[in-house]
Amino acid sequence: MLRRRSAPLALALALALAALLLASLRFGSTRAVDELSAAWRGIGALLGLADPLPGAAQTIVELRLWRGLTAAGVGAALGLSGALVQGIFRNGLASPGILGISGGASLGAVLAVLLAGGYGLGLQLAEPQGAGPWLVPVAAFLGALGTAFLVYRLASSHGRVSVPGLLLVGIAVNTLLAGLQQLAQNLVLGDLEASRAILAWTFGTLDDRAGWHAAVAWGGAALALLAWPLVAWELDLVASGHDDAAALGVDVARVRILTLGAAALAAAAAVAVAGQIGFVGLVVPHLVRLLAGPGHRTLLPLAALAGAVVLLGADVAQTALFPGAGVQPGVVMALVGGPFFVWLLWRKRREIAVW
Repeated sequence: MLRRRSAPLALALALALAALLLASLRFGSTRAVDELSAAWRGIGALLGLADPLPGAAQTIVELRLWRGLTAAGVGAALGLSGALVQGIFRNGLASPGILGISGGASLGAVLAVLLAGGYGLGLQLAEPQGAGPWLVPVAAFLGALGTAFLVYRLASSHGRVSVPGLLLVGIAVNTLLAGLQQLAQNLVLGDLEASRAILAWTFGTLDDRAGWHAAVAWGGAALALLAWPLVAWELDLVASGHDDAAALGVDVARVRILTLGAAALAAAAAVAVAGQIGFVGLVVPHLVRLLAGPGHRTLLPLAALAGAVVLLGADVAQTALFPGAGVQPGVVMALVGGPFFVWLLWRKRREIAVW
């Protein structure tokens, strides 16, 4: 249950998300749909409640709707995943991207697509055909989950997580995963479509999204959020140390499995439909803590909601300001999150000096 002081923030985020979804219907590379009334009519036609818009306008509205819903779902999943990872590792520098969880999900998805059809990569990212589209999220989840537990195991000793070890292991794992993904791209270098699809996945993409992309992103975030009432109180106790939490009756192993599993599920759902989009899971939990406090009973759901607002807002802003540029969301978030990460390191420089 959200605390009363967090209710106004939740309401503000929900209103901002609704406003951004409406804005996403108006901005794009074409001006075929300029009026909001036309956008509403297009949505009504999609639901069978109105006549379709003339010409290509109906298709444009639908594409913008699915893009907006997918962006919001991916942002929600990454924001929640980041909050969970930072909670279990007890470190604000942790995030799915920095620890390699997103990279593991991306590699698993790429390998699944190559194994399922090799050169059918572009088609399987665009629309469901048989088991292909569902194989990709499952493989992404396995890759994310395996990477999460690998990083935790390598960075911990006797249940204690070394912060320098955590960051160094994350860098090493990310480097390895990037190398393997580049190897996969090199193997299909002769096929321009497959190579470009893997490259686009590396930077993240929200182009040509469909309803099933939005469903996977929001479904993964919703399933991961089911862990909220099961780990929120325990994560607050874990913040003081695993030994202290265990002394208070917390089953640390259970909390670790549930938290990492939920974080991997959310990150995998995001990567499976949009590729790697960094820094959302790093930035969003910090912003929510500043506004609502560190308690995980409020942090986890608000991080999901704020993640949806941040990523969708970034996508709407770049689409409105640079409609013909086609800047990928991973590039936008890197430009925003990179300086934030540097500022965070500078702010924690005294803590880093004694690690």
